Amino acid sequence: MSGVSRVYRLLRLITMLQSGRSYTASELARELEVSRRTVFRDLNMLEMARVPYYFDADSRRYRIGQHFFLPPINLTLTEALALLTLTGRLRVSSQVPLLSQSTRAAMKLESALPSAMRQEVGNLIDRLSVRLGPTAAHRGLDAMFDDLAAATAGRKVCRMVYISFQERRQLALSVHPLRLVFVQRAWYLIAYSVRHREIRTFKLGRIRKLTVTSATFRSPADVDAETHFGEAWCMIPEGKLYDVHLHFEPKVAGNVAEVGWHRSQRVQWNDDGSMEFHVRVDGLGEITWWVLGYGDQVEVVAPPALRRKVAAVASTMAERHRQER
Repeated sequence: MSGVSRVYRLLRLITMLQSGRSYTASELARELEVSRRTVFRDLNMLEMARVPYYFDADSRRYRIGQHFFLPPINLTLTEALALLTLTGRLRVSSQVPLLSQSTRAAMKLESALPSAMRQEVGNLIDRLSVRLGPTAAHRGLDAMFDDLAAATAGRKVCRMVYISFQERRQLALSVHPLRLVFVQRAWYLIAYSVRHREIRTFKLGRIRKLTVTSATFRSPADVDAETHFGEAWCMIPEGKLYDVHLHFEPKVAGNVAEVGWHRSQRVQWNDDGSMEFHVRVDGLGEITWWVLGYGDQVEVVAPPALRRKVAAVASTMAERHRQER
């Protein structure tokens, strides 16, 4: 690897570590696309350069103190355009989570660009748009997000009042916040619930009251989103794996095949343009509603349990819509 490439990687490493989030060596290696051995060599280089990073022996995570300041990295036109598109151009949508922070970041970035680049980026960005899918309402949640992010980093016990759709009531809970994750439409908190004695997922929009206490907790082994959600179709594992086989008609087959719905999915094309879709998922609840969304353009081949669930819901829908209002 060239010296320039290594310098660029070291700058990326510093930027990641001073972002406010901590990383394990494996996470750093994955983000930088290098081996763990290379990560340790780079960390050693930072130490020799007196960059003050810290290692938490309990969580085995690295970070840089917020007092350390790194001057902005020189951006290429494409990099500046990408960042401003994903921040500044999203300000037109009031539903984007943490909108105020991204807007402020875009303004800072734009003002720091050289004048010639700022003009060129402005000309290009006026011809770009970003349209998001439907998202949950996040108005007023920025402060809560900041509190939870700080509590997660500092391993602070939190008390909250939560509206549970699963239990159909309001709950007063004490939780150990482990990770914040954005899934499809909303921000969620992965946390250990003292009341339930298990790790659960909580939607930020349903937290009615949050108090970050001074008490600390000892983190369990690192909890990442992939491990927590497992093989669920989206984010609700049910504890039983199913091999699902769906047949999609030519009208929608191409649209379905070009999207990465699940990490286990496989597709097989038929001569008539139809497609066989295979996936191994934990639970049938979430995928049932996804299948129903394709109406008469999809057929469940297997498993029989999913075929029955889809048939039952479709039958109820058909009966309901036969009735005159």
